[in-house]
Amino acid sequence: MKQFILGSLPPEAFLQSYWQKKPLLIRQAIPDFLSPLSADELAGLALEEDVESRIVLEKGETPWELRRGPFSEADFACLPPSHWTLLVQAVDHWVPGVHSLLDYFDFLPSWRLEDIMISYATDGGSVGPHYDHFDVFLIQAEGQRRWQVGPVYDATSPKLEDTDLHILSEFEVLQDYVLEPGDMLYLPPGIGHHGAAEGECMTISVGFRAPSHREILMQFTDFIADRLPESLRYSDPDQTLPEQKGEIDEKALDRLQKILKTHIEDRSMLAEWFGEMMTQPKHEQPLEEHWQSWEALKEEAEGIDLVLNEGSRLAFRQEKNHLTLFADGEAYECQSADAANLAQQMCQHSQLASDQWHFVVDNEARELLLRLINAGCIYPLFEAETED
Repeated sequence: MKQFILGSLPPEAFLQSYWQKKPLLIRQAIPDFLSPLSADELAGLALEEDVESRIVLEKGETPWELRRGPFSEADFACLPPSHWTLLVQAVDHWVPGVHSLLDYFDFLPSWRLEDIMISYATDGGSVGPHYDHFDVFLIQAEGQRRWQVGPVYDATSPKLEDTDLHILSEFEVLQDYVLEPGDMLYLPPGIGHHGAAEGECMTISVGFRAPSHREILMQFTDFIADRLPESLRYSDPDQTLPEQKGEIDEKALDRLQKILKTHIEDRSMLAEWFGEMMTQPKHEQPLEEHWQSWEALKEEAEGIDLVLNEGSRLAFRQEKNHLTLFADGEAYECQSADAANLAQQMCQHSQLASDQWHFVVDNEARELLLRLINAGCIYPLFEAETED
């Protein structure tokens, strides 16, 4: 059953009027919402070595003290009774119930997703007024949080000094809301906001990837450069006598621009790089199983669905004669129709029913699924074993 999170607002209207334009508050975006994990379970994740976590104390050893995990139970035991916040990143990678929240956001490209962060805050807990460089949907999970929303800020906006947090030193309140469980606030990039817990509360933040122009230029040019032979060099067979021997003239710049355009305007190369970059996972997923052959997989996983790993990201690019699947930063060429169809099914539904894959006869499609499983991107959904 299709899930909606925009209330009565059609997705097309949201994209046209609000997406990357202005904030939007939706009361009871998820009616009767129950948090997919408790505060204790969130704290338990923060004890793990592989989980990225932070604690912000408004009145710590220094104002707005930032502590980084992993933490210990002793770390939590010595915290003050109020005005601190625990933030745990990429909870969707570790908790299936959190990962399932992504189904609400299928009106946006899945490759735009960054991760789901969850915060727990004691009374008055906050990370200060700030702005983000990306879109974020803030879903209230438990308790109440007051959100004050301001205008657009940027790198020139004054910040507090002597703190590792990017806190605005001057913040103008334009809107003021108290969110209850199931309420959701959408904030575009650059919009200033300040959230403070009223009593204990938990907030789920669904963030979307937005690489900076600096990242795009640096990473794409590195991607291109790694594929070019040393023999390709600057050349000037049209060189004429210079008016002054030390001058870099317009013709030299024209030659350089031509070199850059030749490579940057290659859309196939651009698509390959972008697909790999936008599906790069935040964390490596441990491999629990490895199958040497299709026959071994088919026999052991008979009647079992294949599902996308909670920490994996998929995207695809359709060319004229083939499809390229991008999975966790790797590109998989799908020349056959069966392989392309399976790739699109996984991107669309994050799952393949047993009868969708078990009877596949196309060798390329079989090889694709086997490679994705052995890379840890998808896995057979075996029922959990129980002890006698």
